[in-house]
Amino acid sequence: MSERFLVVPVARAFGDEPDGDSVLDAGDERRGSVPILRYSREPNKYGDGNPRESRPFINNTDDDKGTLYDRKNMALFEEEMDSNPMVSSLLNKLANYTNLTQGVREHEEADEDEGAKKKTVKSPQMGTFIGVYLPCLQNILGVILFLRMTWIVGTAGILESFIIVSMCCSCTMLTAISMSAIATNGVVPAGGSYYMISRSLGPEFGGAVGLCFYLGTTFAGAMYILGTIEIFLTYIVPSAAIFKAEEKAQEADALLNNMRVYGTCCLTLMALVVFVGVKYVNKLALVFLACVVLSILAIYAGVIKTIFEPPVFPVCLLGNRTLQNHGFDKCMKTEIIDNVTVTTKLWSLFCEGPELNASCNEYFSLNNVTEIQGIPGLTSGLISENMWGSYGPAGMLVEKAVPSVPASDASQDIYMPYVANDIATFFTLLVGIYFPSVTGIMAGSNRSGDLRDAQRSIPIGTILAIATTSIIYLSCVVVFGACIEGVLLRDKFGDSVKGNLVIGTLSWPSPWVIVFGSFFSCCGAGLQSLTGAPRLLQAIARDGIVPFLQVFGHGKANGEPTWALLLTAVICESGILIASLDAVAPILSMFFLMCYLFVNLACALQTLLRTPNWRPRFRYYHWALSFLGMSLCLALMFISSWYYALVAMLIAGCIYKYIEYRGAEKEWGDGIRGLSLNAARYALIRLEEAPPHTKNWRPQLLVLLNLDSELSVKHPRLLSFTTQLKAGKGLTIVGSVLEGTFLRRESDAKRAEQSIKSAMAAEKTKGFCHVVVSSNLHDGFSHLIQSAGLGGMKHNSVLMAWPANWRQSNDPQSWRNFIETVRETTAAHQALLVAKNVDSFPHQERLAEGTIDVWWIVHDGGLLMLLPFLLQQHKVWRKCKMRIFTVAQLDDNSIQMKKDLQMFLYHLRLNAEVEVVEMHDSDISAFTYEKTLVMEQRSQMLKQMHLSRTEREREAQLIHDRNTASHAALNDKSDATPERVHMTWTKDKFCTERTRTREPNASKAVRDLFNMKPEWESLNQSNVRCMHTAVRLNEVVVNKSQGAHLVLLNMPGPPKSRGGDENYMEFLEVLMEGLNRVLLVRGGGREVITIYS
Repeated sequence: MSERFLVVPVARAFGDEPDGDSVLDAGDERRGSVPILRYSREPNKYGDGNPRESRPFINNTDDDKGTLYDRKNMALFEEEMDSNPMVSSLLNKLANYTNLTQGVREHEEADEDEGAKKKTVKSPQMGTFIGVYLPCLQNILGVILFLRMTWIVGTAGILESFIIVSMCCSCTMLTAISMSAIATNGVVPAGGSYYMISRSLGPEFGGAVGLCFYLGTTFAGAMYILGTIEIFLTYIVPSAAIFKAEEKAQEADALLNNMRVYGTCCLTLMALVVFVGVKYVNKLALVFLACVVLSILAIYAGVIKTIFEPPVFPVCLLGNRTLQNHGFDKCMKTEIIDNVTVTTKLWSLFCEGPELNASCNEYFSLNNVTEIQGIPGLTSGLISENMWGSYGPAGMLVEKAVPSVPASDASQDIYMPYVANDIATFFTLLVGIYFPSVTGIMAGSNRSGDLRDAQRSIPIGTILAIATTSIIYLSCVVVFGACIEGVLLRDKFGDSVKGNLVIGTLSWPSPWVIVFGSFFSCCGAGLQSLTGAPRLLQAIARDGIVPFLQVFGHGKANGEPTWALLLTAVICESGILIASLDAVAPILSMFFLMCYLFVNLACALQTLLRTPNWRPRFRYYHWALSFLGMSLCLALMFISSWYYALVAMLIAGCIYKYIEYRGAEKEWGDGIRGLSLNAARYALIRLEEAPPHTKNWRPQLLVLLNLDSELSVKHPRLLSFTTQLKAGKGLTIVGSVLEGTFLRRESDAKRAEQSIKSAMAAEKTKGFCHVVVSSNLHDGFSHLIQSAGLGGMKHNSVLMAWPANWRQSNDPQSWRNFIETVRETTAAHQALLVAKNVDSFPHQERLAEGTIDVWWIVHDGGLLMLLPFLLQQHKVWRKCKMRIFTVAQLDDNSIQMKKDLQMFLYHLRLNAEVEVVEMHDSDISAFTYEKTLVMEQRSQMLKQMHLSRTEREREAQLIHDRNTASHAALNDKSDATPERVHMTWTKDKFCTERTRTREPNASKAVRDLFNMKPEWESLNQSNVRCMHTAVRLNEVVVNKSQGAHLVLLNMPGPPKSRGGDENYMEFLEVLMEGLNRVLLVRGGGREVITIYS
């Protein structure tokens, strides 16, 4: 036997080591001291000089014993393997992880092969470009760019148009930053913005904003359909109009009626396409996108061409007024044919006849006709002329800033073929009309289930798409103002250029490229809206937060939302009946702005509240940016249309209150205090209705403190650690127990409470104090664990200090109380944190750069991952990096485990170094057997030496009675001796007698214990295996993490049989040996960290 194990009497100081050959002498035993068996790190003179033997002590070749030590490296954790699996088995599941959830992909296979076996779901393969960038580009660039952008630039001028575009693009960029933070805060399955907002702000906000977004998407479908019909009737087949105006004043009404009829037919056709096969819509998406891209390229190509050869699109002016070029082909009053002056068709439009002496319109007679180029070109110098806006009422004529002779009577102007404003124009109206052209930024997040790496693709793709479209829009403002004549820009329908699309006149090689490109683009966008809106409504209905919508959660057998599609078509029809693109655009602007406002609000709140689950992988966000985006959204709502804004907010508010209060009992107290108490009561009841969601879980701590004889806190650094872990968030209850009865120790309890509150103030710990008086410490701590807190404000975790001097304690009840506390926290499904050497933990000083090492052995809810992240939020631990170690067994693939763990951390949005430590099942070393033997011998000694006072007196009395009975005759004859004077032995006399008779044998027995060869087969093999686990784990942890600022370890559970409690303490002591700051962590039986948003 080596001399590395020493027997140390507790009467000596903890740091005083006796000599190697010290033994337990009789005097020590008489003083009642307990032998302490300590491991010495001096080299083993029988070994190779290493503190622990690297050579196996036993070469086990017996096949029958082969299964005895199966998985002996993890024997400490094997009792709880059913509930807390090994990390290696958990990581194996991550290898097949996919962020697809049920219902994300369309059930197209069911249409093709009903009744066939379910096909294997392919892992998502879309990257950033195809999956996010192009869909966002397609949804952002659309009908407003092609049909209204030139009109907005001409009406508002280059400067104010630039301001409008900048405001709207800034709004969507700030929203995209907030959305990127939310989208990268876990996996975002189907539902897009609705899912993000509802999971970030709760069902009330989620339902309200989700329905607003649904209405916005539905009205967007109406807008796209109206745009499609406008292009069809105005630019492609004008003769297809059913309603024709006999007079110029009736043209507007005829156009609206045509839009209603054709729009309804188009909506019906599109709804049928979506109902029959949505897969065709998805397959045509690239075709529609190609139309958009080709149209944009045609515009820029045309701009470049204007530098060298401007296109010929003449505009005819009468005086300074622009003429509709429909009923004439020559811009002149008269012409000379064969030396004869004859009138033109233009003359007939303003005069009562073709004769030269016919009565004509006064303004026509006073002013000359001139022809100007509609597209002078990029180098024409028009940019200064188009810099300022030209707003006016409905019916105002489009005029050029040139001299003209006014007419005395302008009453007949409305009947003349002048280009005029169809609606009143002002700055705020243009903002509302333009804003839908920057929506569509959610297209990437809506496809998150199809993305290979959503957390990377969504921010990059969305922000790049917004940046690209912003550059396109801003450049278009400048380019249109520099290339196109102002009167042509203000001509909304291109009447002055023979009914051509104004933006088409600029394109190359032909205006028809833009006409057909914009037509198919609007068709595709309308189909996408009719595809996406019903699915959004179905997701809301299936959540069950709005009861009257639940019917819309049902659909066809393949999952298609039939009823939701029907409701969407009905709402879309109401938008089509409005029939005006300019009237529908502000409506959907309101709903989109409402949605974007709450996305920004969600990000700002999450950032300011610093919830533990808020760990976005996208780092370039700030609550101030989100707040600015929210303010900008609100401002744009009221700038666009204050009455629409109020209606949209009223709708959202009604939905919010309906979801919040449906079936809820409302009571109002008297006065402010009554109202506050009722609000607190209501909040507590709401908290108690259901356990918190995993993403909202944070440690609500019950800190168990020990007090000294002066009622002062023994370990104030435990409160410091609490402050660093909580950062002022969540619930903290600091509890302690006094032994006795409350009637006698009431004053002590108050003094203890004041002492704890003073310590909490000194350590800046915010929370509540609770001191309990109980007959014993165990019952008191048990009461705290069971009853601390109120309603939903209860603790879910217990923090306590490791009983460092448990070996020296004369009273075994101290460490037994600790083990019972572990058992009771487990039974209460609460997490447990045990800090070793808590007095060495940092106070307020900031730690230098170092590491927080997590040793993740078994998975018990993910608390080990969450705690370092929470600590890093505090300034003391901010410079510390997290390292995560896990253990690979013999049959584990350590390389794959490392990859899976890195992927798992990536989805958890945690930055940490990963290392997999290979710890194969090696043979049990001599050191382990020696350690186990000493532990069991010490346990036997303690059982013998800790006999209660009653047991000792009973033994003494029994010996005395037997002696009296056997020597009764002799005792009667002989004189009384001092020994026979005492009829009942005292404790001191008994101990003296026993020591006098047993002293030589006792000393010899202890010496034999350390000199004899151990009988290994007699040892408890379970203890051997558990000790082997503790020794091996301690070796690898010390090797890797001895210099770490903090080491977090899985805490093994106590044995089910209370007979091994003391051995359990020894196992934990060996596990933590050689480490400075250690936090043992034991989960509460539930998941506390999630990859989902």
